[in-house]
Amino acid sequence: MVDNLLKYKIGIDMIPKVGSINAKKLIAYCGGVEAVFKQRKKALLMIPGIGECLASAIANQKVLDKAEKEIEFIEKFGITPLFYLDAEYPERLRQCDDGPIVLFVKSRNCINFNRDKYISIVGTRKATDYGKKICEDLVSGLAQKGYTPIIVSGLAYGIDITAHRAALKNNLQTIAVLGHGLDTIYPTQHRNVAKEIVETGALVTDFPSKTKFDRNNFIKRNRIIAGLTDATIVAESGAEGGALITADLANSYNREVFTVPGSVGAKYSEGCNQLIKSNKAALIETADDIEFLLGWEPRDIKKPPKQIVLFSELSEDEQQIVDYLKGVEQESIDIISINVQMPVSKVSSLLLNLEFAGVVKSKPGKVYSVN
Repeated sequence: MVDNLLKYKIGIDMIPKVGSINAKKLIAYCGGVEAVFKQRKKALLMIPGIGECLASAIANQKVLDKAEKEIEFIEKFGITPLFYLDAEYPERLRQCDDGPIVLFVKSRNCINFNRDKYISIVGTRKATDYGKKICEDLVSGLAQKGYTPIIVSGLAYGIDITAHRAALKNNLQTIAVLGHGLDTIYPTQHRNVAKEIVETGALVTDFPSKTKFDRNNFIKRNRIIAGLTDATIVAESGAEGGALITADLANSYNREVFTVPGSVGAKYSEGCNQLIKSNKAALIETADDIEFLLGWEPRDIKKPPKQIVLFSELSEDEQQIVDYLKGVEQESIDIISINVQMPVSKVSSLLLNLEFAGVVKSKPGKVYSVN
């Protein structure tokens, strides 16, 4: 029997040209995903950004038939759909306005998308020996330090597949983000690696089965690679390419971006060097640099306790921020600003003072929590 709620969750993402942002807007205005399909066309047209074409597509409900077939497919092949309001949905992606409505996950392992260490490694499909070695050394370096970050990439030729293989070799979980449905693997030469990934990590995509191959789909999936992680590493890249798009997306999400420099004039280092020159990425050479820039510490080393100032010593505005953070596990600076009704610039200054005082701690992506 078809799960009707799941049918609506998958169906709304199948509406032609709806996009993640408009889909979330529809759900918010209507009060739920099922309610979207219960609305009359006239009511849909009153929602900002919803025009005649979208309203008609929702009203005729043909996408629900496709959604039912997709449910049959995912049930047959053991695929897990994660709706963006589900507790198991990646919290990092939920923070992105254009994060997928539904994420399809293929895994034999119960993977936790909300662990505290996620790194994406991307780069040129025409990786040189230098780029491959850099990639392998970074992954093995992190593993040797005792970290177990989940390595995310796109299963493409070059740096992507090198990152996945390095993760598997070092017994780290790895996630491959695909630019197509889970009914196929592209490129076909990487099928065996994909099978290995499924055993301990996961294959993920926001595309349903039977999605036609399109170059733009592979560009679109880069937002998942960038949004799913705390930091994106561009291991090697020419002056143009998908890796640079992923880096731009990571920057737009307020995530860290790192890159490795290359020789002046080296074709497949031009993009990396430009990222550094334009201050769009921090320069790294080894796992030590990643450790320092992300504030990680080895498992067997504990920081000495900090002297925390008494809350009574805080200013009224600082106390307001602390009181808000005590009620949530963690929060981004933008959301804090909205809830305490202060400008972001002021909140940023107050958070810096609180961090120096040891009252709060910052995390990747400009996220803060009470220390």
